[in-house]
Amino acid sequence: MKPSILSLLWVLAVPPTFADGLPTKEVLTLRAARAIADAAEAEAARRGAAVVIAVVDDGGNLLVLHRLDDTQVASVEVGIAKARTAAIFRRPSKVFEDQVRNGRVAALGLPGAVSLSLILLVVAVAILTAFRRLARAAVVEP
Repeated sequence: MKPSILSLLWVLAVPPTFADGLPTKEVLTLRAARAIADAAEAEAARRGAAVVIAVVDDGGNLLVLHRLDDTQVASVEVGIAKARTAAIFRRPSKVFEDQVRNGRVAALGLPGAVSLSLILLVVAVAILTAFRRLARAAVVEP
């Protein structure tokens, strides 16, 4: 059975009543995210800091990323992870770093949780593994 034009017009003309009770929320626009990043960049320049600035939405999705001159490339992933953690847990990522420092390493088991300590540990393990591979490759068999 094909819907008639009259029934289609009826559906379009009558707004759904269930939407009336739905809450609305403000969202971070790209324009606002750029303004935040620009302000952070100005503050970093004032302090002479070489940093990565990552602005994410409330779901932790990256909107804007600035890697300032002379900032190490590894800081890009660190910055994104810290911004995402702060957004999805609604607290600074330093909270997790402090928990790890105080012995509560179980906090790192939370999905999406990251602290600078964990990132540094992963980087240190990767570097150590690379050095071990290089050392094995440098050993010459007699």
